[in-house]
Amino acid sequence: MHTDAEHALTAFFDQLQVEVRASEHTINSYRRDIRQLTRYCTDKAIDRWIDLTQSDIRAHIAGRHRQGIGSKSLQRELSAIRSFYNFLLKNRLADNNPAQYVKAPKQSRKLPKTLDVDQVNGLLEAGADSVLEIRDLAMFELFYSSGLRLSELAALNLTDIDLPDRSLIVRAGKGGKSRLLPIGRKAVDSLENWLAQRLKMAIAAEPALFISSRGTRLGQRGIQLRLAQWCKKKGIAEHLHPHMLRHSFASHLLESSQDLRAVQELLGHSNISTTQIYTHLDFQHLSEIYDKAHPRARKKSD
Repeated sequence: MHTDAEHALTAFFDQLQVEVRASEHTINSYRRDIRQLTRYCTDKAIDRWIDLTQSDIRAHIAGRHRQGIGSKSLQRELSAIRSFYNFLLKNRLADNNPAQYVKAPKQSRKLPKTLDVDQVNGLLEAGADSVLEIRDLAMFELFYSSGLRLSELAALNLTDIDLPDRSLIVRAGKGGKSRLLPIGRKAVDSLENWLAQRLKMAIAAEPALFISSRGTRLGQRGIQLRLAQWCKKKGIAEHLHPHMLRHSFASHLLESSQDLRAVQELLGHSNISTTQIYTHLDFQHLSEIYDKAHPRARKKSD
């Protein structure tokens, strides 16, 4: 790429970091996505961003699709490219956004995997045998109680929870949005047990709610590993990841309340269409009950 094109790219990421204050995860994702576009430009001997056309963007996305990249990832790549070109337009470094009307190939929407209520109870009532398991149980209870994302739970500080009020605040959810969430009674009890142990472990001035054995904040990967270890030790055959507890929270709450807007607020979804996927899960559950119970729906026995 031409030197000016490289300078524009640097300025874009500086703006994301300083002005937009995007998360490190978002910036790293954008870097990977724009890097793929840069490779396309190199292959096609395109030196300047202004020379890219809508046909080029379509060809680039089609090529990525042929490599086996899924629709969701391609949508994210297009979003990154559009954001970059909007930056170029704003700074008069381009005269159009070639990605504006390009769409990723459609892909069937997969329903998120959830646990039923008995499975959740089995997971959370397995009992804690050590200080670290007391912490783990508090984390898992909070996932299911409040429908947190993994990143949101890992980022929680002591000042973000109010146990007397049975509430917590997510200060920087997806899109930088904050939201106030309730904490269920079981999660409150588990958190009280953990906080009594945390006092003995935390290093001075550590703000994190959940800390490692070293006394510092427990990271996202550490939380994932602890859930896998918990399942293995407790003899739970199901392969679980933290987001399954969030999905289960949403599915069970919607099944009981039928209040889609409330579930949307609790999950922190900016678009209700994202929340509506849980209505499909609820219908799927009802369909299974119908197939088993309705006398004109049951299959004939052989």
